[in-house]
Amino acid sequence: MALDGRIAGHGIGALKDGKPPDETDNANYFCEYAFLYHQMDMLEDEHRTGAYFNAITWNPESFKDKVVLDVGAGTCILSMFAAKAGAKEVFAVEATDMAVRSRKLVQAQGLSHIIKVLQGTVETVTLPSMVDVIISEWMGYFLLRESMLDSVLIARDRFLKPGGALFPSHATLFLAPVGSAKACREKQQTFDGERQHFDNFNCTMMQYYGTDFSCMQEEFLEEQRKYYLQTGMFVNLAPKQLAGSGSPVLEIDLSTITLQDLKDSAKPLRCCMRISRDSQLEGFTGYFNVTFRGSTQNPVKEVVELTTAPTTKTATHWGQQLFGFFPPLQAKNEDVLECQLFIKRQKKNHRLLQLDSAFELCRESNGKRFVCQKREDTWYVD
Repeated sequence: MALDGRIAGHGIGALKDGKPPDETDNANYFCEYAFLYHQMDMLEDEHRTGAYFNAITWNPESFKDKVVLDVGAGTCILSMFAAKAGAKEVFAVEATDMAVRSRKLVQAQGLSHIIKVLQGTVETVTLPSMVDVIISEWMGYFLLRESMLDSVLIARDRFLKPGGALFPSHATLFLAPVGSAKACREKQQTFDGERQHFDNFNCTMMQYYGTDFSCMQEEFLEEQRKYYLQTGMFVNLAPKQLAGSGSPVLEIDLSTITLQDLKDSAKPLRCCMRISRDSQLEGFTGYFNVTFRGSTQNPVKEVVELTTAPTTKTATHWGQQLFGFFPPLQAKNEDVLECQLFIKRQKKNHRLLQLDSAFELCRESNGKRFVCQKREDTWYVD
């Protein structure tokens, strides 16, 4: 029995392509993955591609003579790694027309006898057997943007044998306080400029057309506030920009988490970030790690970790997500920034995120702890 109550193996039969994504989901998400430039951008991320290559090729015993499912296969690069590591059979499932190109790539590598490319969503394909291993690169900005993990869990519940392994097997989302962020200051300046922009606009409308738009000012500023001040920013931060180390706010074991767990926003996520120096906190950042450990029954010999943490070296294509505090918080060394976070899916597009948060900056004085600043904010990961 699958973890969420479905009978594992539903969808087992003759090998069969699945259905394409619905038109809305294709336009919102899938369509960009059909372009080679987008696939190349991901493949050229040496941290991403190298971590998967190492996790698979350093652990051939996890793949030798195994049946593997690649969810969201793209160019089938992970499928080809698995085949070269000794997999007996690989089912590569790709929802977009990239499947046509990946068949050509697989054939050019002489691996068509091992890798079978299926076009369609993993929710609708039919496989001839259960699988020993599921591989997938499902992570989005702030780990969960794009909601592709849903598809991996559905594939797990439909096709993975008991004790089978997922690559990666674990994921952790971190938050860290940011002490210096030029991007936050620039966003504030731009927003302030939009306020003046509206005043100038309204004066022009009154002077030339006799129409007063002042009743729209608050709605305009609300639009601009959401765009400039409440939407996460893609950044590549250096460690020196952090005002404290990262703290895990969400830890996922892909073998046990359920779809309901993933979608349930009723319980808040919590973490505490200790401030390491006197600083003006201009915001916080989110980044993630994924780890390749195999399963309890099929553990790897060489554990591999992929991190998107701030670095002075080459960054990943995920970078980090930066969320600004407007105005900044005034923190001192050894303060603790406590966070309560709800990660929700946006109503307009379930693949985008809404973060509802409450922060408390706590300080100790004369042996007593008190809250010196509080704030509640809503941010968006678009």
